[in-house]
Amino acid sequence: MADMPLPQSLTVHAASRMLEVGYSDGKTFRLPFELMRVYSPSAEVQGHGPGQEVLQTGKRHVGIDNIEQVGNYAIKPFFSDGHESGLFTWHYLYELGEKQDALWKEYEARLQAAGVDRDAPMPQKAGSSCGTGGGCGSSAPAPESSAASSGGGCGSGSCGCAS
Repeated sequence: MADMPLPQSLTVHAASRMLEVGYSDGKTFRLPFELMRVYSPSAEVQGHGPGQEVLQTGKRHVGIDNIEQVGNYAIKPFFSDGHESGLFTWHYLYELGEKQDALWKEYEARLQAAGVDRDAPMPQKAGSSCGTGGGCGSSAPAPESSAASSGGGCGSGSCGCAS
């Protein structure tokens, strides 16, 4: 990680629903809030292990109401739909920026495979405390591997939700 560029700037563009992150290597990424919400590293989105990811829909118009810095390694966005359990490390944000086009294509393929529309409302799960944004109040930062297959969250049993 010694070669990982450091964040230099962070700008929330509320009207265009974009988070702009500038890094020390000169790269600047404009990340749509929807992409961040759909690929949140939280257990609510990533599940509690491989194959338990929850396809997110109805997030096109999601906003970010607030952002808190977490130490020197991450931010915690508070999304307008109530989701606030994902910790986005600087490295994970960089990966989202680098892989943005591929991640959009993957998301569209997952939607098509599930036979749902991007704007469809999220189904409610009966008896689920993690799927509603409650339960797992904290999640681990995304792993250092791939943003598309990040297992973040509670896969290691780090939260209070039952696996």
